[in-house]
Amino acid sequence: MTSTTDPDRRSPGGQSAVVVGGGLAGITSALALADAGVRVTLLEGRPRLGGAAFSFRRSSPAGELTIDNGQHVYLRCCTGYGWFLDRIGAGHLAPLQDRLDVPVLDVGRSTPRLGRLRRTALPVPLHLAATLATYPHLSPIERAAVGRAALALKSLDPYDPALDTLNFGDWLRRKGQSARAIEAVWDVVAVATLNARSAQCSLGLATMVFKTGLLTEPGHADIGIPRVPLGELHDTRARATLEAAGVDIELRSRVTGLDRGPDGRWDVRVETAPHAGTRLTADTVVLALPQQDAHALLPAGALDDPGRLLKIGTAPILNLHVIYDRPVLRRPFFVAIGSPVQWVFDRSDTSGLPAGTGQYLAVSQSAAHDDIDQPVSRLRERYLPELARLLPAARGATVRDFFVTRERTATFAPAPGVGRLRPPAPTNAPGLFLAGAWTATGWPATMESAVRSGLSAAGAALSELGRPHRSPLREAV
Repeated sequence: MTSTTDPDRRSPGGQSAVVVGGGLAGITSALALADAGVRVTLLEGRPRLGGAAFSFRRSSPAGELTIDNGQHVYLRCCTGYGWFLDRIGAGHLAPLQDRLDVPVLDVGRSTPRLGRLRRTALPVPLHLAATLATYPHLSPIERAAVGRAALALKSLDPYDPALDTLNFGDWLRRKGQSARAIEAVWDVVAVATLNARSAQCSLGLATMVFKTGLLTEPGHADIGIPRVPLGELHDTRARATLEAAGVDIELRSRVTGLDRGPDGRWDVRVETAPHAGTRLTADTVVLALPQQDAHALLPAGALDDPGRLLKIGTAPILNLHVIYDRPVLRRPFFVAIGSPVQWVFDRSDTSGLPAGTGQYLAVSQSAAHDDIDQPVSRLRERYLPELARLLPAARGATVRDFFVTRERTATFAPAPGVGRLRPPAPTNAPGLFLAGAWTATGWPATMESAVRSGLSAAGAALSELGRPHRSPLREAV
């Protein structure tokens, strides 16, 4: 990078952009800007790309493994993330189910029972009628009530700002949903997609999730699961794609300040290990950072009420990683109810666990406020017996390794009122834009929201620069 005493770094002619942050939002912004002919520099403080969805290496008694910090999935309706996978040449590495099929295991009663949430090829809402009619975790009266609530939800507009102020859990109870129905149906989806239970969710965001995923097109909720580590997608392949597009990637580079010069261009002050006191100058800057970090860099007047960024709450996700000496789960994943365990995934092949040496399960615990700071020993004492209760084959198995990854601020909290706090991509400052899953995408804090935010920021920047562009998104609603 250029030192503060050197001239600004700029190529002859053309327009330049600096994207701050190398998560999905920043990667997407950088790609969209570069694809439109803008010279782009991407700055990331960490030694890798991928933001909050990344992998790391771990030496385990089972061997050297590649571990994802958390289990990430997407849905067929996530057209933004689908575009991203295609853009980096990795669509085949995160295949979608042919049809939605979620095994739901209830161990809260005397006899464990397995049910399934799955769809048929019939049109909405008939595509879910068969699974609802036979779902063993609800009584006939509860099943009928769920159907009526789903039809009522289908009539709501997720973009109606009035819904943002209402509580989804309260709405469900007014629609006759029992505590059992909320646990066995609504929270199975809400916890995984919103990182909160229904009682903590905005009705607007819940409507977006359920209407888009389950009540618009039959296949919208089909689940896609990466079959390679996240680092292969969000770092290795994303980096190669960015470089091929001409993006200059600067890792271990932390932005310390932004100033707009008298010529209208932005001066970006950067600390780059092991050097200090460097800068870049650009026509456009995209801040693709967590909301607290973006707030710290915003120049005066960039937002009418910058303090609202600090009012956006956060929610944690805890992941428990368990390696057994033998296979204990025959399915790729399942959901548990009547247990503190939520979603369980087989990560053996993805991690590189040698064949015949056991099985590696990842237990994904969303909205994990009560457990996020518990010591590993206590988590082990609580969850290993639960896994043995859920999986009879685990009762005689030896645990070869047990470890934990914690994301204390994994997502923004989807609480009622959060919509009015989420800013759009453009700021009041010409040439300065915001990106991140927490911005006003209309979606909850998912990989989809991050990608959409990056495309929105790049689109707004290109419009201001006078460059023709077209959004690659195919809207799901």
